[in-house]
Amino acid sequence: MKRYGMVLKVRPEKLEEYKKLHANVWPDILKMIRECNIRNYSIYYKDGYLFSYYEYHGEDYQADMARMAADATTQKWWEVCMPCQIPLETRQEGEWWADMEEVFHTD
Repeated sequence: MKRYGMVLKVRPEKLEEYKKLHANVWPDILKMIRECNIRNYSIYYKDGYLFSYYEYHGEDYQADMARMAADATTQKWWEVCMPCQIPLETRQEGEWWADMEEVFHTD
C-alpha cells in the first residue's frame, strides 16, 4: 500500500458547488475509484486549498490511473469538477492535482 497526498486550489465562487458535488458523488465514480485500487480517500478544504489523501492498494498505479482516465463517466465527472479547481503553478507537467511529499507518518 502506498499513501498519496495531493493539493490544488478551489475557486472561491465554486466552493459550495464543489462541496455539493462531493456530498453526492456519482455511484459509478465511487465504483471506478474502488476498481482502480484506491481506498481511504478523503478531500479536505482549508483557506482556498483542497487537500486529497488516499491509499493505493494495487500493483500497477500507472495502469490503474490510465484506466480511470479512460473511463467515460470519470471524464464527465472531471468536466464538472475541473471548473471549480485551480491547479498549482508549481505542479509537475501532466499533473492536475499536485503531488505532495510525505514527510511524516505513524500508525
